[in-house]
Amino acid sequence: MPEHLTGATTSTQRNRWSSATPKPVSRHLRQKSKELDDNNPNKNDRKDPKTIAALVNEGRFSYPYMPVGIYAEIRSLSNLRFQTQEELIRIKNSLARWFSIYFPEYKDVYGDIKAVGGRLVLKEAPLPEDIIKLGTEGVNQLWRDAKLRGAGMKRAKTLVTAAEHSVGSKEAPEAARMELKNLLNDMDVYASRLEELLQRIEEKLKGIPYIDNLLAIKGIGMVTVSGFIAEVGDIGRFDSPKQLQKLAGYAIVANDSGKHNGESRISYRGRKRLRYVLYEAAISLVGKNAEFREIHEYYRTRKENPLKEMQSVVAVACKVLRIFYAILTKGIRYAPGKLLGDIRRPQVQTA
Repeated sequence: MPEHLTGATTSTQRNRWSSATPKPVSRHLRQKSKELDDNNPNKNDRKDPKTIAALVNEGRFSYPYMPVGIYAEIRSLSNLRFQTQEELIRIKNSLARWFSIYFPEYKDVYGDIKAVGGRLVLKEAPLPEDIIKLGTEGVNQLWRDAKLRGAGMKRAKTLVTAAEHSVGSKEAPEAARMELKNLLNDMDVYASRLEELLQRIEEKLKGIPYIDNLLAIKGIGMVTVSGFIAEVGDIGRFDSPKQLQKLAGYAIVANDSGKHNGESRISYRGRKRLRYVLYEAAISLVGKNAEFREIHEYYRTRKENPLKEMQSVVAVACKVLRIFYAILTKGIRYAPGKLLGDIRRPQVQTA
């Protein structure tokens, strides 16, 4: 009986499979294709390999992009920056919780936890009862010893009064003092680490061609540019900005059939962090850059197909992406007049 009927494997097949490299198949594509053979949405360990093998046999797989050289350095440093930023946010939230429990009135005296005068007092007298013992003169003396400007008896009296009228918990004072000390130390450590990472990223970005042209755009900073380069890598591997738009999950998905015209939306596929970076860049540009603010207003108020607020911001983010692509691939400089020409051209035609 032929081997293909008995289930036996030929030596040629064994050699081909043993030497084959892994073929990454999209999880989403696997989920969409699992009903093609048996018309059954069931999923199990016996069915999955068959579905994946069929997709690989049809060539429906892709290899992930792994940055190398300076692009790998920037991506790793950028990931560390995001992790450090998340830790800082966690620590600040923990500090907010601590003050809400033990000293809720502190925020009425100091709105910023990083205020130098407040930090000096918290180091010596973390709890309201400690501040009361220190007294107005003691608080003011701390500031004078540190040669702190802008702080005097009036601010010291306000702080002591807030401590005297505090409704914070008085339970477990030793643990509360230790917790605050640890949180403040952790905040200093991660803030210093974040500053060092930003310096390293800035040094690495100097090795990318035409980065200065991006930083010259009002509203675009080093954090945005580093996040973009970290997620995209070598931009020369893209043939058009539409590929970048798809990578960011900003590809437009339509749901039309016959006379039915569904509402369009973005795909939300691709690199989530790239989508976040572009969205934050769009928000910054709309707030600080007059040209992008005008484009945002045009998208929202045009007569044909006006966009909602969020849709307009996404459209601005896609335009930012196209501008970044043009600058990094062609070496051109940002031209506000050319940017505004896209929205003034229809007015010229109607005139």
